[in-house]
Amino acid sequence: MTSTLTDTGLTQGGPPHFALGSEQHKVLFCRTLLDTFNPYKPAVIDWPKLDAGARERLVALPIWDIAVQTEGKARLRVAAYGACVSDPLLKEAIALNAFEEGRHKDVLANMVTAYGIALAPEPPYVAPRDAEWAFMVTGYSECIDSFFAFGLFELAKRSGFFPASLVDTFEPVMQEEGRHILFFVNWAAWHRRNMPWWRQPWFVAKIVGVWLFLIWERIGIARSVGGAPAPDNNFTMTGSQSVGIDIETGELMDICLAENDRRLSGYDARLRRPRLIPAMVRFARRFLR
Repeated sequence: MTSTLTDTGLTQGGPPHFALGSEQHKVLFCRTLLDTFNPYKPAVIDWPKLDAGARERLVALPIWDIAVQTEGKARLRVAAYGACVSDPLLKEAIALNAFEEGRHKDVLANMVTAYGIALAPEPPYVAPRDAEWAFMVTGYSECIDSFFAFGLFELAKRSGFFPASLVDTFEPVMQEEGRHILFFVNWAAWHRRNMPWWRQPWFVAKIVGVWLFLIWERIGIARSVGGAPAPDNNFTMTGSQSVGIDIETGELMDICLAENDRRLSGYDARLRRPRLIPAMVRFARRFLR
């Protein structure tokens, strides 16, 4: 199981506060990712045996093509940006991020093989023309999808929709998603503050453009529910449509908020957390019973 940075003792003796964009900030968010690496191997995962009902529920989820392709694209996009980075520590951390995205793809590929889930042929993965844009799309997309995935994962455990043994098998992947979004939002804050002042407005505009693109993308997902989902879309929303667990929207929001806080609480409090999606959900929650 992945440990948190506070478990390693790395932060002891460090400054209690530092400026976002400082060298101390960069070292902390990079070392947080590197020092909490879990060396599990997808090839040796012992996939639990499922009864007929559990296997049928798993196979029926229309997310596996998107899931595998999303992780494949994420690995390529993260690696492409890492190739543009010159800072040795940051480059090492981004390389690990890309490796873990590829490992998620291997986990999913091995799982569908173990349970006989048929996948469509994978399209070729094309290197992005704008590596920074692609890295930002992947990072902010994971901030959205991980927030809801944390809640759905906890809901699956509570409801017994999947057996506990299968849920536990995916726990290392969920932990890695938390580490990835923590790394990404701190990279974005650090990166912006280390740009020349005249480039910062363009970077902010790029962030806005990424969010508009992701909103447009998810509107497309909502419209395509019931049909074949577009392979470039992330799979969390599509998966949530298929779980079929009877739960009020407000209760699901509460679970997502609680799980997001719990999964990120073990890391150094000086690191920035994803804020936009939790803030939007908390605001919407006020209007629901």
